[in-house]
Amino acid sequence: MVTYHRPACLDEALAVRAGEDVTVLAGGTDVYPAKAARAGWGDMRHQDILDISRVPGLRGITEQSDHWRLGALTTWTDVIRAELPPLFDGLKLAARDVGGVQIQNRGTLAGNICTASPAGDGAPNLLALDAWVELASRAGARSVAMDEFIDGYRHTQCRPDEIVTAITVPKRSEGARGHFLKLGARRYLVISIVMVAGVIETDAAGAVTTVRLAVGSCSAVPQRLQRLEASLAGQPIADAAGLVAAVHLDGLTPIDDIRGSAAYRREAALALTRDLLDGLAGNKQRRVA
Repeated sequence: MVTYHRPACLDEALAVRAGEDVTVLAGGTDVYPAKAARAGWGDMRHQDILDISRVPGLRGITEQSDHWRLGALTTWTDVIRAELPPLFDGLKLAARDVGGVQIQNRGTLAGNICTASPAGDGAPNLLALDAWVELASRAGARSVAMDEFIDGYRHTQCRPDEIVTAITVPKRSEGARGHFLKLGARRYLVISIVMVAGVIETDAAGAVTTVRLAVGSCSAVPQRLQRLEASLAGQPIADAAGLVAAVHLDGLTPIDDIRGSAAYRREAALALTRDLLDGLAGNKQRRVA
């Protein structure tokens, strides 16, 4: 018999988490399909559930003096509807591409990164945003940088006694802006073949001062393109797309699967990265359909 815990406060939730082997459930949009998939292969095991949806204070987006805080129960729809600066434009685009409206209404950004799928749309955007993940346990709270949080295929640094409570994003200059592009077999309701996210800042002359670029669905975990970022520093944003070369994507390790070959993914990632930088420069040209 499965035990279904639905605590009314964080302390109660952390007590359950510390004392029992449970699956943490927020929106449930990954938990239920995963259970059905296991059953389809004859795996009828059922883990106890810790439903945190009733815990107060975990939902919503708030602005602090030096960062934005997105509570762990914040949904994709919350992200879409929030009044946020252009820094979050990429994350908003990803939110509109996550399933249908029903999934956007239930699914949470924190749940998306805790699932740690290589094709999760949230992770590359949060890497580009230099985000941090807040974790709580009965022993206290800590924060882990997003580029360390997902540390393997479907694995994170969240300990068995911890719950993600929020994602924080540091503030940037007023001119900082984000972008996101996703390639799939169709326009909507599709798992990514390749996706690219980026955040850029430029000076008054249009030269790149800060840039963070991340690629998803091309490695076991999303990858920053740090070599390319270094090459773009100080360059005119209008010329950025033309500076992207295959060597800048050498750190990617795409695989062959039903959605595309490794070679196709690598070429698509190169084209999408150029498209993303064109978009950030105001050029609407598209190379990948």
